[in-house]
Amino acid sequence: MKIIIINGPNLNLLGTREVDIYGTQTFEDYFNTLKADYANIDLEYFQSNVEGELINKIHEVGFSYDGIIVNLAGYTHSSIALADAISAIKTPVVEVHISNIHARESFRHLTYTGAKSVGIISGLGLKGYELALNYFI
Repeated sequence: MKIIIINGPNLNLLGTREVDIYGTQTFEDYFNTLKADYANIDLEYFQSNVEGELINKIHEVGFSYDGIIVNLAGYTHSSIALADAISAIKTPVVEVHISNIHARESFRHLTYTGAKSVGIISGLGLKGYELALNYFI
């Protein structure tokens, strides 16, 4: 089984940015733990702060992988182009948010990309990625 996690803007700063919301663990450390715990899964990770790079990666993997886990961060609430990219592919997508987007500012309540995903996990911290992975398993 081949799964990729695709993270969007500012998630490269996990562990140092807004630790009261996102915690102190870096995503790389978390991902290494996840890979060790799920060694039987071909698990990859991609992060970009650039919308076009995220679209290109979704196009690249969207017809050959078994699942895509996305946290498109701020683009979730603004990018029709990323929503269209998810609509255009065959691989199922689960959207993850570390924080509870519905408990935050009202502009975060709308998720264009979530509407094109098979499901959304929000507010359970980094554990949301593992829950999304288990969905695909």
